[in-house]
Amino acid sequence: MFEKVEIYNPVHISLAEESDLILIAPATANIIGKIAHGIADDFLSTVVMSAKCRVVIAPAMNENMYRNPIVQENIGKLDKLGYIFISPEKGYLACQKNGEGRLSSFDIIIEALSKAISK
Repeated sequence: MFEKVEIYNPVHISLAEESDLILIAPATANIIGKIAHGIADDFLSTVVMSAKCRVVIAPAMNENMYRNPIVQENIGKLDKLGYIFISPEKGYLACQKNGEGRLSSFDIIIEALSKAISK
């Protein structure tokens, strides 16, 4: 009744295998927490869990969220595991306040990617 599938290649696996580097920008507290705890319940988290390449994470969130001890613990855990972080900048945030948590500038992200890919 159904056509036999000769080759099954899940997209999240093939994408992870073909990637030289993965950039997550902006990275929310949610995706950082998922990665830190091995939760793979959406496309991005399943790609990251399948990846053997370098993963670069550029957090962007409200200052209170970024400074939350749980978020900082998750960042520290991933940093120790070899994930590369691009620190957020201070500036005007989506919550209409100034503070730390603004996505790093394009130039800083490109510079960090260049360093990461050349390693």
